[in-house]
Amino acid sequence: MANTETSLKEAAQIEGTIGAALVDYTSGMALGVIGGGKDFDLTVAAAGNTDVVRAKVRTMEMLGLQDEIEDILITLGGQYHLIRLLKSRGANGLFLYLALDKSRANLAMARHQLKRIGDELEI
Repeated sequence: MANTETSLKEAAQIEGTIGAALVDYTSGMALGVIGGGKDFDLTVAAAGNTDVVRAKVRTMEMLGLQDEIEDILITLGGQYHLIRLLKSRGANGLFLYLALDKSRANLAMARHQLKRIGDELEI
């Protein structure tokens, strides 16, 4: 099992990664970030993506869907933004957020690697 710091370092090694964060979507707070920069503020991105997760959870409730969100993909012109909700014990209300450079990333591999990282994360 890996801790937050180790998990974020692993996420940063995914090909094409711009930045990654562990986020509490009940509060909108980033519990840890790696990468980003002056042109890409991960704490702002974490807070904004909290709204995305909350909206999807509410929509599923309104539709009566009895299922769980695995991940949410947002595709921009030059980036992929991947949100992976965590299911492990103690991780309720948390998600891993990964921003990728579309020209350098392999989306299928990134999803697979982020799933593994999330499964191994111990809070």
